[in-house]
Amino acid sequence: MPRLLVMASTFPAAADDGTPAFIRDLAIEESQEFDVTVLVPRVPGAVSQEWSEGISVRRFAYFPRRWEDLAHGAIIENLRAKPSRWLQVIPLIVAETFALVRARRELKPDVLHVHWIIPQAIVARLAGGRVPRIVTTLGGDLYALNGGPLRRIKSWAIRSAHAVTVMNAEMAALVRELGARRTVIAPMGADLGAVRPIALSRGSRPAGPLRLLFVGRLVEKKGLSILLDALRTASIDATLTVVGDGPLRQRLETEAEGLPVRFIGQLGRSALAEVYGEHDVVVTPSVLAASGDKDGLPVALLEAMGAGCAIVASRLPGIDEAIIDGVNGRLFESGDVAALTACLTQLASHPDEVERLGRAAAERALDFSTTRAGERYRSLLRDALRE
Repeated sequence: MPRLLVMASTFPAAADDGTPAFIRDLAIEESQEFDVTVLVPRVPGAVSQEWSEGISVRRFAYFPRRWEDLAHGAIIENLRAKPSRWLQVIPLIVAETFALVRARRELKPDVLHVHWIIPQAIVARLAGGRVPRIVTTLGGDLYALNGGPLRRIKSWAIRSAHAVTVMNAEMAALVRELGARRTVIAPMGADLGAVRPIALSRGSRPAGPLRLLFVGRLVEKKGLSILLDALRTASIDATLTVVGDGPLRQRLETEAEGLPVRFIGQLGRSALAEVYGEHDVVVTPSVLAASGDKDGLPVALLEAMGAGCAIVASRLPGIDEAIIDGVNGRLFESGDVAALTACLTQLASHPDEVERLGRAAAERALDFSTTRAGERYRSLLRDALRE
């Protein structure tokens, strides 16, 4: 099979460790037609090399292990949470460049799939030679980091790519402005294998409080503060479970004092699937962060849809391409506490609507499965090889 080298920064240290696994899931789908090696930074608890489910994973060191944590989670949010991590940025780029040179020499890849413009697409432009490449931007590196020099660097990094894939139409317009010669809307897929049976087995909503669920990294753009404010003002019988961790956890736990909210931390895929089944409504209150960062189309939202949960979400590009208001979920204007409160109040008093929206969400999620995403990306990679 043709040899594919996948480059990324966020990648699980181990299967089901709670780290977002969409890059891994897509690489496994790509391995149906390609000999796949994944090149990623080292993170705590991970081995340097492994072979799993048809893909080979190589992890490179970039900083003394004691302090090496820039790539453990979301890089942009890690930098905001601890500015001293900027000391790791240049070493990461240098180490990744040398790691790519070694991988090219040893593996002789036929095509590259590069996730995130910063830093992976920059490194691929520097050291990828003439190997054709597809660049995928997930949102944070496109929406944020737009100072004059960085914008020019991003433009330089993507201009010669065979294609740049994005999560929504707004992102497509932004990468075209940067000079991408081909832009494709191709969202990351959600692995529905663990959650689809939950949707199929759901019955009527049990009596009692409306069971709300939030799933996401505890950072500004996820908007959990908006949901806490809505719970504080809403006159409804409801509880909220928060799944996730991040730099804002302590502050958010303080904000939630006195509310029917429990924080249970980051969960692996199997445990999270069970939690989806125990809740009625998943709320995705995403907002525009001060850095300019915002969600493109969260995979956790797609998983929740696949589990048959009713969805209440911010009306943002990408999200509004998966959720049709009143059909398979409820949308509200991002940051509008009163509008979110109205959505929750409506669902709390209409359990039949919760069930209807959940069923529709489960069917809509099939269009965003890992299987469908794999088909789209394998086709793009074949095109790149032909070119």
